[in-house]
Amino acid sequence: MARITMRVEPRHADNSLCDHAVKPSGRPRDPGSGCPGRTQFAVVCSEHGDVGRPHHVKALAEPSAAQHREEHRSALAATSRS
Repeated sequence: MARITMRVEPRHADNSLCDHAVKPSGRPRDPGSGCPGRTQFAVVCSEHGDVGRPHHVKALAEPSAAQHREEHRSALAATSRS
């Protein structure tokens, strides 16, 4: 069985990945980088892709990632008992 991973990704308003250096406010450190700024964090599962709705605060996205990871563990435990 393939390893399932969960990550929290910073995203722009158009839902594209924000891999630019940003300030804590989400604004780009380099104004000339073309980055519109980070506005949200998405939980991404290696099996399901984006999980739920994006969160505006990373601290709220991390529990969602942990909850989805636990759902995978529960499903795996249920299939191993069968």
